Amino acid sequence: MFDFSPYLDLPLIWGVLIATAILLYVLLDGFDLGIGILFPFAPSDKCRDRMMNSIAPFWDGNETWLVLGGGGLFAVFPLAYAILLPAFYMPIITMMLGLITRGVAFEFRFKSSEQSRRLWDYAFHFGSLTAAFSQGVILGSFVQGVQITGRNFSGGVFDWATGFSMVTGMAVVCGYALLGSTWLVMKTEDVTQDWARRAASYVLIFVGLFMGVVSITMPFLNPKISTFWFSTPNVFYLMPIPVATALSFFFIWRGLRTKAEFTPFLLSLAVFLMGYLGLGISLYPWIIPFQYTLWDAASSGPTLSLLLVGIVPLLPIILSYTAYSYYIFRGKASHEHLY
Repeated sequence: MFDFSPYLDLPLIWGVLIATAILLYVLLDGFDLGIGILFPFAPSDKCRDRMMNSIAPFWDGNETWLVLGGGGLFAVFPLAYAILLPAFYMPIITMMLGLITRGVAFEFRFKSSEQSRRLWDYAFHFGSLTAAFSQGVILGSFVQGVQITGRNFSGGVFDWATGFSMVTGMAVVCGYALLGSTWLVMKTEDVTQDWARRAASYVLIFVGLFMGVVSITMPFLNPKISTFWFSTPNVFYLMPIPVATALSFFFIWRGLRTKAEFTPFLLSLAVFLMGYLGLGISLYPWIIPFQYTLWDAASSGPTLSLLLVGIVPLLPIILSYTAYSYYIFRGKASHEHLY
């Protein structure tokens, strides 16, 4: 079997690919989860119809990246998969149940009667809320690290339930709500757009607060993170990340006040990108924080080579299809049932 490992750093390449897939999932599925989080608070059923129609062509395709990230972890970094999955069984199962609930609600709401529609509205909301909060909890627990004995998870069932993970859970919920509200500013008009702009203004405050709390807390979780961020000359090299984040917040706020349509959403994506970049470089090269690196947990060279041959032609196809679907369904969403 062919093996590219003498010529390429395959664990690093696959680490970048999986990290990119997770980032794309967060950015793309984040806004439609955010719409579900905001769903019951919309001013009317007609507004809710617009909200649904704005994500109808995209929501299931957005979850492709979650499959790629999870499946890639299983195939490429089996040791990490074997340790992290038992550590996060409960929040992962809760997340999957939330995603299933919102998917079912999405399908049934368009076909339901007026009497039962409210049930599916709340199913869509609570499924989205549960999935978003669970993702944040998993993130917080992952950053804190897990207890390992040998090559196996040896912690308790509820080790993931910490104060920090609860904060990151709420941070992700608010962040997704910001993405959802700014998406609606871009994709709707009239009453729905005005309401979404007000919602984004409120949510922006909570996103800033939670990001501040998480950013201040992370250096205290492990001395390696603190040393990395605050040692010289790293502090100067890394300064553009918090500066770019602060500027993004300012221009989101300004865009909402000046009634810009595209800028708030694009800058909300930038906020997530900066947060993800800061998290990634804080934890590099650990795939299980501070215990196993990418190279420790990777599969054999021939396995990584074979998988790389499979993903190289598929990834551009998936990206092209995703971009084409967003291009085709550009423009404002209506309230008519077109799904």
